[in-house]
Amino acid sequence: MREQRRRRLWMAGAILLGVGAATALVLTALRENLEHFYSPTDVAEGRAPTARTMRLGGVVLEKSLTRAPASLEVGFVVTDRFHELPVRYSGILPDLFREGQSVVATGKLHGDGVFEAQQVLAKHDETYMPAEVKDAIDRAKIKKAQQEAAL
Repeated sequence: MREQRRRRLWMAGAILLGVGAATALVLTALRENLEHFYSPTDVAEGRAPTARTMRLGGVVLEKSLTRAPASLEVGFVVTDRFHELPVRYSGILPDLFREGQSVVATGKLHGDGVFEAQQVLAKHDETYMPAEVKDAIDRAKIKKAQQEAAL
């Protein structure tokens, strides 16, 4: 009876170890594939990772859109009205993309301070602003008010 009990304990331990290892692998893979949202203020404060896929949101700064001749290369500046971040994108921009409109770009921040976008999403009507963009702008307003109050 003791031998049978010992075998069951080893089997239960092996199963638990296997489930734990599988869970750890799944969680690691999920964490690596998450795309966290950052505003230009977050990037300016050093909270955004470099060379890792993330989402950048804000408003396209007026008169910042540049297009390279005879290519799909475009550049523009995303702002949360407190900080600005230049963005490069190669591809066709959404039909609703405009200066002064909300945008969310997915890509990587390079060491030179330029965000290389792989995908650009634009707002879909006059009253919509992505919740993440609105929250980032609100956080930046609160932080600026706190800084001004401290002076």
